[in-house]
Amino acid sequence: MAPQLLPSSVLFLLHIALLLLLLVPCSAQVGGSCSSARDCGTGLYCGSCAAPGRTRLSCIRNLTIQPTSIVKGLPFNHYSWLVTHNSFSILGEPSRTGAERVTFYNQEDSVTNQLRNGVRGLMLDMYDFNDDVWLCHSLQGQCYNFTAFVPAVETLKEVEAFLSENPLEIVTIFIEDYVHSPMGLSKVFTAADLMKYWYPISEMPTNGKDWPSVTDMVAKNHRLLVFTSDASKEASEGIAYQWSYLRENESGDPGIVPGSCPNRKESQPLNSRSASLFMQNYFPTMPVQNEACKENSGLPQMVQACYAAAGNRIPNFIAVNFYMRSNGGGVFDVQDRINGLTLCGCNTIAACQVGAPMGACKDTGAPNRTPWSSSSESSVNGNVYSGTTEFRTHPTAGASNTSTWSSFVLLLSLLLTVKLFASFMH
Repeated sequence: MAPQLLPSSVLFLLHIALLLLLLVPCSAQVGGSCSSARDCGTGLYCGSCAAPGRTRLSCIRNLTIQPTSIVKGLPFNHYSWLVTHNSFSILGEPSRTGAERVTFYNQEDSVTNQLRNGVRGLMLDMYDFNDDVWLCHSLQGQCYNFTAFVPAVETLKEVEAFLSENPLEIVTIFIEDYVHSPMGLSKVFTAADLMKYWYPISEMPTNGKDWPSVTDMVAKNHRLLVFTSDASKEASEGIAYQWSYLRENESGDPGIVPGSCPNRKESQPLNSRSASLFMQNYFPTMPVQNEACKENSGLPQMVQACYAAAGNRIPNFIAVNFYMRSNGGGVFDVQDRINGLTLCGCNTIAACQVGAPMGACKDTGAPNRTPWSSSSESSVNGNVYSGTTEFRTHPTAGASNTSTWSSFVLLLSLLLTVKLFASFMH
């Protein structure tokens, strides 16, 4: 007697179930092998890192956990925010002047995407150029057709669109200011329709006092902070002079020397209490995309050095190149740990609980470490994320454990298809 075949309806259901397994593969976590973004969990992308021993493609964080989504209502200067250095200087951005661009690049996705991924501070270099205000990555205070990127109003309109779509978010802009045309900055911010979000100088705290709570800032719609490097603009255009309101370490190579954290010459000493905001620069003078992974993986040690130099004050802004490049949790993990310790007394913001008292932490599986302890693990699932990955250039795919699983499911599905076809033939 021939062996009895499974009923065709059962085979059909098994077939459908296996196809669903194929379409929704198991999601790898931080550091897990991958061949594409589909293989990775929420808030992760599939990439490679040039750091020693990290040659395979793996899942890497690319989204923040917004601290204000968990711990609400504290003064603005109690939080730590991610900043992109030269946010507009984007790899693959086409020339708008017709000239081949000759300059350095610092980021690899659009400003809109940076904001969606949780960046809350933008460093923009603004110049007079072509009878307008442009974003340029240039030298000697002069913008050229081979260093120009885009008219500033276009990028500022991206900020306006983000603030309009996200009514609870606050963005800070730091302007390296080479604009000399009368009221040049005011005109471009007005043209971008950003004045309705403007945080007025008259309400900015002095003498190291706390800023208003993020709740109050949102309620008043004071959701755009703008600082300029030109002190004269405070009187002429009502734009805050940066170093009157925040302390800042040295940028470029001096800011990444292990164990050292000197203040920028324009800034007050880092341990001064006359300003309540602190910006930590962490990027080399010469940005190199392929080196950014190793550089960003060294951020925890520099946070420790600058925390000590600032008199045990956390950085409110952490400015980096190629912010998504790391060997795991990267700058996002460091930001989580700073916010966790400061806002709720936990080892990561992911362990904080809405409305819970200080020190009431949920178990995330993450070991107890200081905010600057390095780790390739991060507790990111189940929290609030804000964007997607959008590299201008993307890593080449390779083999992974997940793709092996997908191949197995596909083969089994094909075998079931043959059996299903055979059952209908009888």
